[in-house]
Amino acid sequence: MTAGERVGALAGLAGRVLVWLAVWALAAAVLLPFLWMVSTSLKAEADVFAWPPKIVPWPPRWQAYADAWTIAPFARYFMNTALVAVTVTGVSLFLNSLAAYAFARLRFPGREPLFLLVLATMMIPFQVTMIPTFLILKSLGWLDSYLGLTVPGFASAFGIFMLRQFMLSIPEDLLDAGRIDGCGEFRVYGQIVLPLCGPALATLGVFTFMGAWNDFVLPLMVVKSDEMRTLTLAVAALSSGLYVESFPTMMAAATFVVLPVLAAFLAAQRFFTRSIVLGGLK
Repeated sequence: MTAGERVGALAGLAGRVLVWLAVWALAAAVLLPFLWMVSTSLKAEADVFAWPPKIVPWPPRWQAYADAWTIAPFARYFMNTALVAVTVTGVSLFLNSLAAYAFARLRFPGREPLFLLVLATMMIPFQVTMIPTFLILKSLGWLDSYLGLTVPGFASAFGIFMLRQFMLSIPEDLLDAGRIDGCGEFRVYGQIVLPLCGPALATLGVFTFMGAWNDFVLPLMVVKSDEMRTLTLAVAALSSGLYVESFPTMMAAATFVVLPVLAAFLAAQRFFTRSIVLGGLK
């Protein structure tokens, strides 16, 4: 190996090391708040602001989790949040995929302008539509109800756009083969297109579930009674001192909120890579 080749190899190795160091630094910056949250939930109250800080509390105290679960009706809050998140995810996947199939494969007058209008709604911040949404829900009598918590999330421009782009990558010959065999459009959609869109549906499902699970603004607008609260509202009530003024208990309650979302992400992680790979194929 010549001197130039050795210098090039060392430069390549140094570049890879720098890239890995940057990746690890970014990962640590993302994970540190979550690790600190779990660490604080296992500490005694006197150790929360101790210096030097105890990164790994020993012995760990699990009492904060029992306190967080019993000091407020967290079982009810958990059920409310799970019901809202699962309902919004299931219905939105169905409606978004229907609209995406229409925009991707059906021919009808005004299709392109209508699709551009749907995309334009992505440019409007939710804060702009908060008051109209509240007034509509109030006029329908859906405040402080599961309908008010779920119906506004049943469709999204992002979901329609994402699935449409994935459906455009499906060869038209597959759809024509189904039509030749006597399939109607709805059967082509259900038996041919949807199975091929599995990775995209799983990816969108995780995003939708995470958004519905962690949503704070819409429940804050809709919910009035304590029994209709979601977990995000419950954690906000804890942090305001409504139930308790204990940092370990607050962090334990926040861990309750994070764990289901983390489990959903890990369960569908393999679909993310598959969706990206299939979306890049021609």
